[in-house]
Amino acid sequence: MSGEARIPAIVLGGTGYVSGELLRLLAAHPHFDISGVLSDSQPGEAVAKAFRHLAPVLGDLRFQGQQEIGALVANLPRVAIFGAAPHGVSAALIDALLTRAEAAGTDAHVVDISADFRYSSAAEYEAVYKHPHGAPARLAQFTCAVPEHLARAPTRHVAHPGCFATATLLASVPLLALDLVTPALFVAGVTGSTGSGRKPVEGTHHPQRHSDFYSYNALSHRHAPEVAACAAAASGVTADFAFVPHSGPFARGIHVTVQATLKAPLDTAAVLAALTGFYRDAPFTSVSSEAPHVKDVAASNYARLSAAANGRSVAVTCVVDNLDKGAAGGAVQWMNRLFGLSEAAGLTAPAAGWT
Repeated sequence: MSGEARIPAIVLGGTGYVSGELLRLLAAHPHFDISGVLSDSQPGEAVAKAFRHLAPVLGDLRFQGQQEIGALVANLPRVAIFGAAPHGVSAALIDALLTRAEAAGTDAHVVDISADFRYSSAAEYEAVYKHPHGAPARLAQFTCAVPEHLARAPTRHVAHPGCFATATLLASVPLLALDLVTPALFVAGVTGSTGSGRKPVEGTHHPQRHSDFYSYNALSHRHAPEVAACAAAASGVTADFAFVPHSGPFARGIHVTVQATLKAPLDTAAVLAALTGFYRDAPFTSVSSEAPHVKDVAASNYARLSAAANGRSVAVTCVVDNLDKGAAGGAVQWMNRLFGLSEAAGLTAPAAGWT
């Protein structure tokens, strides 16, 4: 990055959990300044009213509407735009802001955390989400990948793969890229309640979820096709993912187990060595012989992996924080890269431990 001027950052998505996590990370970032937060439902309201835990760092920051955010983008020399709006809403918002930025000559980069730019075609998106894409002409301007699997983005903007996808891709892409397994993977994933969003529903209601454990959308989860597409792009191998997600009785975290059939006999030590070598240059991803725990990574941008093999089959486990590495943290990691910063900037705080 040339010069030392700080980079204005805008968060789209208002009051959601991922927006709050983005604001927490950006408030302490050494290179980004929070310049605007979009909420059409609460323009003029104090952002700290929605995120009381962030009150000490947000000051009098107020939510702004689309027109105000658009005018802000058009008057900035450069801007980092983080999309945390819901699926089906994000694309049109981002399209409008990029149109304003292009007309004004603003140097803008977008990292979108919704699903709206994860597919390469509108038809693929519409087949899964059952509604027209909000900005099909923008799809070619986005790349979908986790940072660990792509040295640099070939496009100006990035689509974040999401929380379940991040953990699954970290566990499965090395197996495919190194040609260790047959291309049929079985995935069991467990998510914390924050993965369902801030609006209360039966699946996140505390009396319903506390001390309980259950699967949902087995073999039909909408993110499975996104995982398959990202895995193929990252590994060069087209694979089938049989995914069964579960709801866990905790707030933050993702635990994923990926199982597959080995192409040649390998023991646990050999698989661990292969994973370690694959991620040797990844600052946030580590491999250990010990089984990873969700609390090892909760409220951090770190991912931990382990594996076991018996000569015929392999099981790789991965834990990430769903709001951080699986969403806001991964988005900041990508934005760091897009602006030529160290990808670890603002993200090296360790896990909270006793969440």
